[in-house]
Amino acid sequence: MTTTPKELRYTKEHEWVKTEDGTVRIGITAFAQSELGDIVFVELPEIGDELKANEPFGSVESVKTVSELYAP
Repeated sequence: MTTTPKELRYTKEHEWVKTEDGTVRIGITAFAQSELGDIVFVELPEIGDELKANEPFGSVESVKTVSELYAP
């Protein structure tokens, strides 16, 4: 059984967001991981790049498909 950490916020794109000490960490949910399968490549922005809410900022490539990542 999977537990849901209370400190995480979730998006409709199956991503989670954690804010701590002024830093935002973004990941994908267990459901997204199971749907994608084995991840083979992740494309992320450069450090310091400005992101716009609800806009794609990177992608996750798996053996099944490529999925975009969206800024919260």
